[in-house]
Amino acid sequence: MSEFEKRVREIAEKASDEISGVDGLERLNEIRIAFLGKKGTLTSVLKGMKDVAPEERPQVGKWVNDAREAIERSIEESRARLEAELQNRRLSAEAIDVTLPARKQVSGHRHPNTVTLEEVERIFTGMGYEVIEGPEIEYDDYNFTKLNIPANHPAKDEQDTFYITDEILLRTQTSPVQARIMEQGKLPIRMIAPGRVFRSDEVDATHSPSFHQIEGLVIDRGITFADLKGTLDIFAKKLFGPDTKTKFRPHHFPFTEPSAEVDVSCFKCGGKGCRFCKGEGWIEILGCGMVHPHVLEMCGLDPEVYGGFAFGIGLERIALLKYEIDDMRLLYENDVRFISQF
Repeated sequence: MSEFEKRVREIAEKASDEISGVDGLERLNEIRIAFLGKKGTLTSVLKGMKDVAPEERPQVGKWVNDAREAIERSIEESRARLEAELQNRRLSAEAIDVTLPARKQVSGHRHPNTVTLEEVERIFTGMGYEVIEGPEIEYDDYNFTKLNIPANHPAKDEQDTFYITDEILLRTQTSPVQARIMEQGKLPIRMIAPGRVFRSDEVDATHSPSFHQIEGLVIDRGITFADLKGTLDIFAKKLFGPDTKTKFRPHHFPFTEPSAEVDVSCFKCGGKGCRFCKGEGWIEILGCGMVHPHVLEMCGLDPEVYGGFAFGIGLERIALLKYEIDDMRLLYENDVRFISQF
């Protein structure tokens, strides 16, 4: 046996002995570096190949490669064994008591506003209406002028309206969507426009600077106030129950003429008077009226040919009534204890 072969065998045997007695991955890595690293024992043999006769170099190279493969194989087997032992120790230390009750998975659900909006949309789409949305950042022209609200009208007070520039604002109602649709001239129109609106109101139990409205519009030939009354009567019965009655009271809105506010009979006491309706037997729910002829003209429609009606519903007001909530702020505080009741 040549000197080189003897040396390589001794290195392989020593490596095997150290690997077999290793007790940790860190120590195993140290052994790998000691024998196979750039300055390792086996690597140093290869560096001494310059002193070997040319005809013996292939044989010496084979001995070294065989030893390297054997050492690498032993290292991998030991690594697998050590990792398995480590995993078993970890599993034993982190044992799970399967007799403990599992964590309850809490599922989310729709917000009261969402439930109410979907119900209102379902009622009107069932009557042939289309749901249309518009921009929340609106031009003053659409939000006020085209709705028959002139420059000196109190509704345009900067204390009440969020202006971005003199001509751009956060919409105070979803009625601008109606003006945009009328301008398109695609008749007849049967639509509702739900969406968020903004007014500079102080936050209290019934007011918020941001809330939601649902505006409705019908434009066609031969539309009368009777059509408006019948539509809202059906809506009230679908929403609050088949025994619900409606009452129209004269009112004023700039974009409708004649105008009215609509009350429904209290669905708690049937109109007899209770705490819920403050003893009156009636609850106000929305405003409505026949579209003002001037509004039709400004939107490019001939009031001598076409007529229509419009109505506006406060989504939060309907939700408060339907679920008997007495403070609007509860809808926006994201308190799970409150929201989970619905």
